[in-house]
Amino acid sequence: MAVELRRAGLHLSGTALWLDAHRKSELSFVSHAHADHIARHERVIATAATLRFMQHRLGKVKGALPAPYNRPFELGPLVLELLPAGHVLGSAQLRVVLPDGTRVVYTGDLNLAATLTAEPAQIAECDVLVIESTYGRPKYAFPPREQTFDAIAAWCRTNLERGVTPILLAYPLGKSQETVKALTQRGLKLCAHTSIHSVCQIYGELGMPLEVRRYDGRIEPDEVGLFPPHIARAASLQRLKRATAVLTGWALDGPVAARRYGADIAFPVSDHADFPSLMRYARASGATEVITHHGFADELAEALRKEGFIARAVHRVLQLPLL
Repeated sequence: MAVELRRAGLHLSGTALWLDAHRKSELSFVSHAHADHIARHERVIATAATLRFMQHRLGKVKGALPAPYNRPFELGPLVLELLPAGHVLGSAQLRVVLPDGTRVVYTGDLNLAATLTAEPAQIAECDVLVIESTYGRPKYAFPPREQTFDAIAAWCRTNLERGVTPILLAYPLGKSQETVKALTQRGLKLCAHTSIHSVCQIYGELGMPLEVRRYDGRIEPDEVGLFPPHIARAASLQRLKRATAVLTGWALDGPVAARRYGADIAFPVSDHADFPSLMRYARASGATEVITHHGFADELAEALRKEGFIARAVHRVLQLPLL
């Protein structure tokens, strides 16, 4: 068994290494700095960018072990290598070569689509693939990202022309920065909530400047507002003559997705891989065994088994067919 699911998260069997542990651990690889993937570990293996975002969220990071992409290094009897995951700036996958030569890849959150604000993901060759399955159902096949941002820009312009303030809801790290970049390229001006603006400033520190004004209690008539989803019902926004859109992969669930966030419309923007991309990754990795985790793990594992993989969700015991 390559990985185990424990209370603190995923653990690489027979080693001291945790994978995105969500509770304090002695040693954890952190794939990226979204809140559900970080904790105050004793030692952290991550990219320099991820460590910077962790510092922003948690304060000083204890025992930071920064690692660049595509440069293998030894950790006791293990050989580790970080590869870009395409999820947010600095996000990484981890390939571990065990003492017996078995190559285990943990993707963390993954996105294979081309983005404007994250390093392009690489498909890592391996023997055992531990892959996220947030959108692990066939119904989740996203339209081309350029097409979706064209539609968002058109929606924003239509509302601005009507004297209505367009409000976009997106998570502060990753999706918001992609949205700023995509919409400023399309000639729109953006005003972002402080939590988003501060992350945009860190992107600038890391060599990716973004053009966005910090929200100071007002939005100019020619601006698009960008806010985290939990701010959607804030009193300051309720007073505006506004239209609200949420940017989420769950938009493919239909109108219920917009209602879930208190929005008028949902656009299918995600920083996760869709079902076709997950299947493509598994095929291209060369893995003979696939372990799925998070989201629709059972459904993705079933789809992979139909293609001949030995596959299971991490919370299930592997059952081989009887000969």
